[in-house]
Amino acid sequence: MVQWSDAERAAIVSLWGKIDVGEIGPQALSRLLIVYPWTQRHFSGFGDISTNAAIVANDKVAAHGKTVMGGLDRAVKNLDDIKNAYTKLSQKHSEQIHVDPDNFRLLAECISVCVGAKFGPKVFNADAQEAWQKFLAVVVAALGKQYH
Repeated sequence: MVQWSDAERAAIVSLWGKIDVGEIGPQALSRLLIVYPWTQRHFSGFGDISTNAAIVANDKVAAHGKTVMGGLDRAVKNLDDIKNAYTKLSQKHSEQIHVDPDNFRLLAECISVCVGAKFGPKVFNADAQEAWQKFLAVVVAALGKQYH
């Protein structure tokens, strides 16, 4: 079980309160699909994702990006029990979708890049980034928990 300092909790909750999932989600998922094109194989039902422009303009990519970011709300609300909060989602990704669990880490990196670009060093300073990275690492571990 992860231990959060009061400062880490405050940084995570504060940053989360500033994040627009409708902005960061689509940006992060688009970045994942562009920078790591092998991740596109899980999105074959999303229509045209054949070019960078098509990915960025794809409504299904944008909607799923919002869904992914919205799912982080569960983790923020369950900071002391993230692994159990993500058990069913981990099972779904492992048993039904067959997502390589390393893709969660790659998406977490893309989310951090988008958050950093959006807020800059005044909001996403070293302390906030450290807490956010720790938070995302716990989420990634929780999503990979059900893999065999």
